[in-house]
Amino acid sequence: MINLRRLDLNLLVTLDVLLAEHNVTRAALRLNLSQPSVSVHLARLRDIFDDPLLLPGPRGMKPTARGEALREPLRLALEALGHAVAPASAFDPSSATTTWRVAATDYGESTIVLPALAGLRQLAPGTRLAVLELAPARITQQAEQGDIDLAFHTSAGAPPGMRRRVLFAERYVLAGRVDHPHLQRKPTIRQFCALEHVLVSNNGGGFYGVTDEALAQAGLARRVALSVPHFLFMLAALASTDLVAMVPERLVRGNRALTAVAPPIEVQGYDMAMLWHERVHRDGAHQWLRTHIQNAVAPAG
Repeated sequence: MINLRRLDLNLLVTLDVLLAEHNVTRAALRLNLSQPSVSVHLARLRDIFDDPLLLPGPRGMKPTARGEALREPLRLALEALGHAVAPASAFDPSSATTTWRVAATDYGESTIVLPALAGLRQLAPGTRLAVLELAPARITQQAEQGDIDLAFHTSAGAPPGMRRRVLFAERYVLAGRVDHPHLQRKPTIRQFCALEHVLVSNNGGGFYGVTDEALAQAGLARRVALSVPHFLFMLAALASTDLVAMVPERLVRGNRALTAVAPPIEVQGYDMAMLWHERVHRDGAHQWLRTHIQNAVAPAG
């Protein structure tokens, strides 16, 4: 068997041209090498393959049986190698058939995925998008393994080692049904605490959140009457009851069934970020998707 470590890629390129030209002089011109250099290459190739490969003839050089057998496989191999190492072509969304996988909570679906969706279907109609439920503890592993392309998470809570881009800053507002009798104006802190609240608990069943932390620092407490795992149900509950909630502003913006006012207590907001792994950072398709999503959510900021 041929020891591949003895094979210099330049030797194989020379052999490919020699098998095409059947002439050392013409091969040297194509390779931009001197004739003696091509002859040296041929001598080394004959040693490696233990075969003359090309022999002098009346009309140039004639390949041996071994040389003839190498011609087509060598040409195809070098062609494939050329494609493999060539710079990636520019991503064309109009003809792309990429399948992207993103991880998001229902909040991320509403505030990031949904605003980007219409443009994605228009600009890249042949692509597909899979939205997976966000599992914060598994983001890094999923990204490393290629199970997800992007994740949408708060910047402060994002796992280390991931590339990130902040998409927007979010703030909290107090929301309830559009004709809620206690939300026609900003309530006092006492009125706020007396209202019945809904809370989204990511851990499930919790009745204490960032608003309660802010109230506790002021020596106050509110009544959380309902704890739910998703924002979608919370919004429906607000629209059909007298319950109120501290919600990220983007979730209720433009919702005609709800009204929102500034809360009487300051609750720190957060930056929402897009996360991805280093392995896809320079990929053309991935770069296009990231830019598209950023542009889609930027106007609302």
